[in-house]
Amino acid sequence: MTAQTRWPTVRLGEVLRRVERFEPRDDLREYQFAGTYSFARGIFLGERKPGSMFRLPKVQRVHAGDFVYCKIMAWEGAFGIVPNEADGCVLSGAFVVYEPDAASIDPRFLGFFFRLPANWQAIGGQSSGTNVRRQSLHPKQFEQATIPLPPLAKQQQIVARIEELAALIDEARTLRQRSAEEATLLVSRATAMLLDDAGWEAQRLGELLVESPRNGLSPKPEVESGGRPMLRINAVSSSPTRFVDLTAAKQVDATDDEAEPFTLRHDDVFIVRYNGDINRVAKPAIHKAAGECRAVFPDKLMRLRPDLSKMSPDFLVFALNARSVREQIEELGKTTAGNIGISAGNAKSFVVPVPPLAEQRRIVAELDTLQAVVDTAKHLQAETAAQLDALLPSILDRAFGGGL
Repeated sequence: MTAQTRWPTVRLGEVLRRVERFEPRDDLREYQFAGTYSFARGIFLGERKPGSMFRLPKVQRVHAGDFVYCKIMAWEGAFGIVPNEADGCVLSGAFVVYEPDAASIDPRFLGFFFRLPANWQAIGGQSSGTNVRRQSLHPKQFEQATIPLPPLAKQQQIVARIEELAALIDEARTLRQRSAEEATLLVSRATAMLLDDAGWEAQRLGELLVESPRNGLSPKPEVESGGRPMLRINAVSSSPTRFVDLTAAKQVDATDDEAEPFTLRHDDVFIVRYNGDINRVAKPAIHKAAGECRAVFPDKLMRLRPDLSKMSPDFLVFALNARSVREQIEELGKTTAGNIGISAGNAKSFVVPVPPLAEQRRIVAELDTLQAVVDTAKHLQAETAAQLDALLPSILDRAFGGGL
């Protein structure tokens, strides 16, 4: 017999008192709304709205320590304890509000109880209705649900231990995130050291290309099948590597004659022509062909083909990420509002470092090796993150099984 089975089981209605702090909407007042996250992740602060900007005839106030659930989203875990920062916020009538009996139950204990998926799923699963997405959990159903409840002092002891362990998990998560950020910075720092700080000769990009920078194919109608793949802008702007992401594409209706000038070739380098995020403007990526490629690039991207006697295409990708080049791009962005764009003339004017070809190959190999190490570290960090995410549910399971 576990410790949990020795705890008395009580109905939620015995330790929670339903409250209705409704007040008429005042068009001249401003209201701070709150809501519930799904999967029992608690309460969040929503929008601030003047009464004249919403149609609810009345709103209800919540206080810190209240227990709240959304009737029509209970099946998805819309339960939570109101935190101090949400004290005095308002909710719509879709929410049910309870005051925990301070002599019987610690609100934090109740909150942790609902963080366990098995618990909120069992209670929220009692929702009923013909429309699955609009099924509702009536307060009477909720109040009949039970909770194993040790004495208040034991509850507080369990809560203190959970919070202690949760703080350690948060600390580990923060350290892991900091480590991931540091790993990401390694490549950019190494690029700056090898390119910006090495004192290489610099030339305008226009002097290093065999043809003028070219914008891609103009928009074409999308088709479900039988078309030609066209890259989306995020094939370059959001690629996690220095390579074009060929999975980020759509099918378009384009004839062979239309497509031919814009078909991807091995070692083509592409940059983002415009974006609202300056960090993505002129972001480069290279296409490596593993066979025939029918994909074309869109007018949101620009193609660069370097003179192989002067610059390696692989090196060009790193050169465009050099600190000195990014500073030039940021200067262009200072005079533009909204989406920031670059023209072929802008691209040709970029001054880039140009070491000898043998040095270019060495730098590419060195940075690729470093990137491989960073990618391995990120993979391990992602596994660690998943393990950290699984720790708290495991701790809660032990706590409510009497293991803490």
